[in-house]
Amino acid sequence: MPKMKTHRGAAKRFKTTGRGKLMRLQANKSHILEKKPSKRTRRLSGEVEVAKGDRDRINRMLGNR
Repeated sequence: MPKMKTHRGAAKRFKTTGRGKLMRLQANKSHILEKKPSKRTRRLSGEVEVAKGDRDRINRMLGNR
């Protein structure tokens, strides 16, 4: 059986930390920013950990398992 290919869309959206946590960018930061408060855009700028329910599926798409 051939090797599994990495899902390229997922590879661009998620990254794995050194300890194996999956990180993603926050949504709602790409456009229509003028009417959003600065406090909200600052909060959305950081990376957050992927939800526990999505972890296995994303790891499979990235070929981590």
